[in-house]
Amino acid sequence: VALPRSVVPRRAPRAVCVDDDRVDRSEPLADGGFVELLAVYDADGGLVGEARYVVGHLLGTAHCSLCEITHSPLRRKPAWDAMVRRLGTPLRVVHRNERTASEAAACTAGTPTVLGRTADGRWCVLMTPADLELAGSVEAFEQRLRHRLAQPVPCRA
Repeated sequence: VALPRSVVPRRAPRAVCVDDDRVDRSEPLADGGFVELLAVYDADGGLVGEARYVVGHLLGTAHCSLCEITHSPLRRKPAWDAMVRRLGTPLRVVHRNERTASEAAACTAGTPTVLGRTADGRWCVLMTPADLELAGSVEAFEQRLRHRLAQPVPCRA
């Protein structure tokens, strides 16, 4: 059940993030949240990358659960756009070949994935490929993401 917009608090998501090599996974972020979220498709962008994915998807050799969440067969889902507006933290979506070196290095769980960037530049894996197997549901994605934002997650410098 969705609450009316006037009832939902409008504050940045609170997140807890720690370094990979630390045992204590309860140290809160100094700023209390992420400055950016990054979702990475398990597909390459550009004309060739997009065509390769479409053909592979039709043949059953390519699968990207994040693609199913963000897009219908013809275009981006309006429900996705509405969810992004509700988040309160900027969410950027990129293809594998559009990541920076630090973004690619942070994709330790593979792709598709969702990362959070802290104010001091650390990347945290928020959602793994397994976490994104949601049968294309934007609602399930939002619920899982909000849950992960409230949990301790490992980060990389």
